Amino acid sequence: MAQEDKELLLKDLSARLPYEVILLAPNGRTICVTDGNTAAELFVEEGWKPYLRPMSSMTEEEIKEFSVLGVGIHLFKGPLIPSYDTLDWLNAHHFDYRGLIEKGLAIAVTEENNPYKD
Repeated sequence: MAQEDKELLLKDLSARLPYEVILLAPNGRTICVTDGNTAAELFVEEGWKPYLRPMSSMTEEEIKEFSVLGVGIHLFKGPLIPSYDTLDWLNAHHFDYRGLIEKGLAIAVTEENNPYKD
């Protein structure tokens, strides 16, 4: 399997683990992963918080980069469904698109408090 395909599958499965995922093994057996988020649950239970960037901290350059990705698609003329490219980009750049900072569940990255700085 190509490295790019492995990364794509890892991103997709990581997002689905809290919702029970059924996997087909190479030997033909299927398994239902119901406890795939155990590590994440431990972090949450112990009070760990991710460092995330507020959406308002997006720079002009990042806004241009993000806008090229496209926002998403309308499903059956219904609500807008974000594209996986946009969500992957937001995650890779550590943006808080779920409002975790305001809820006290994440720490805001600032100029003075940025663990991601080179």
